[in-house]
Amino acid sequence: MSAPQAGAPNAELNGAFRRPQNNGWTFVHLQGTPHQIGFQNGYLLAPEIEDTLKVVILEETHGTKKDWQFFRNAAQTMMWPHIEREYREELQGIADGVSAHGEKIDLWDVVALNGAEEWDYYVKQYDKEHGIKATASLAVPEHCSAFVATGSYTKDGKAVIAHNNWTNYLDGERWTIIFDIVPAKGKRMLMDGLPGVIHSADDFVMNSAGIVITETTIGHFSGYDPNGIPEFIRARKAAQYSSSIDDFTRIMKEGNNGGYANTWLVADIGKNEIGRLELGLKHVTLERKSDGYFVGSNFPISEKLIREETDFDAHDLSQSSTARHVRWEQLMAENKGKIDVGAAQRFLADHYDTFENKEDADERTLDGHIDLSPRGSGGWQPPFGMAGAVENKAADASMTAEMSFTAAAGHACGLDFKAAEHLRTHPEFSWQQPLQRDMDSHAWTTFSVAK
Repeated sequence: MSAPQAGAPNAELNGAFRRPQNNGWTFVHLQGTPHQIGFQNGYLLAPEIEDTLKVVILEETHGTKKDWQFFRNAAQTMMWPHIEREYREELQGIADGVSAHGEKIDLWDVVALNGAEEWDYYVKQYDKEHGIKATASLAVPEHCSAFVATGSYTKDGKAVIAHNNWTNYLDGERWTIIFDIVPAKGKRMLMDGLPGVIHSADDFVMNSAGIVITETTIGHFSGYDPNGIPEFIRARKAAQYSSSIDDFTRIMKEGNNGGYANTWLVADIGKNEIGRLELGLKHVTLERKSDGYFVGSNFPISEKLIREETDFDAHDLSQSSTARHVRWEQLMAENKGKIDVGAAQRFLADHYDTFENKEDADERTLDGHIDLSPRGSGGWQPPFGMAGAVENKAADASMTAEMSFTAAAGHACGLDFKAAEHLRTHPEFSWQQPLQRDMDSHAWTTFSVAK
């Protein structure tokens, strides 16, 4: 593990450390008060945070046609008033830690970085209210494939949960931090994440109360309340303070702003209960089971939500969310009574396209490869867009009890993405070239909280 550098502020860094990279992942242990946890995040990951911020600035300014100051202003005037003191202190701590390391990033950069998953929602609403013509690239990305199952569907009758993160390869290649966080108040958390964030953001997090949380975005969604609590605050608070599915639901609903609207999948291993919280802005639905499964593929469930908050076409069987939903249903049925972590790992590497009825790695497979698709992905990605599944996580009840999960960086199928080769073939993406890196696939690796 890495020791603090000479001259580092030891009081703030007490007990914190980062380990050398392991199969593409960097493990970081943070502990203490909100400011200490933030400072440790900022200081230990300062170069990675500076690098990730460049990526977020490039993506947001290119996609929305607004400059970075627009997002900094929104972070200060729109988000900050709705952030409670605990997380204000942690966000300030990140900025302080990065600065102490010598990089030039301030508080509003940090808040805007943490709000990255919400900006498309906010800009869409902002442009609508200000009579600005909509930007096509602001279609809600079809992020992620996930499931949670228990009872008669799993090998041992206990909960199994898994998720892969879909995003642009620009930020996905950098989405490789394993955070072990021990806050002064609340539950210990183990999660994946981006450098400099206080929540998982994609999301996969478990806590010391035996709660495991993941999600997939609600496809084709519109709606945002700038007077609500930012999603990244609610998601972090829910992970830190939930002891039940009811706790999680209450915290996520309180001050809901519609940002990063998700179908949340939750497991409570103590009760051997699983839940699905479909959290729109106007419509919120909670389902729970002690025997069965829930799947996620950006496929909305509530008819009211579909009708009033999305432009989702349930009859279009060629779209990614629908094709993947069909595949999840097939896999759950075919593997009833046999689902374990090994099966979850296979599911996340699956390349069966249910629209084509054949193996074909593309935008419609659970292990998404939009870069290989001549169709792209709806309004989110053009043909051969550099995006898709970027990393994977899975856990069962026994792992969760020990605060441990298994993770694979890159595509679970083992296929590597080579940036230079793709850019030569598709120069239309040259705007990404300065920051685009290779995204190699790595072996599944088990991570546990630091002892």
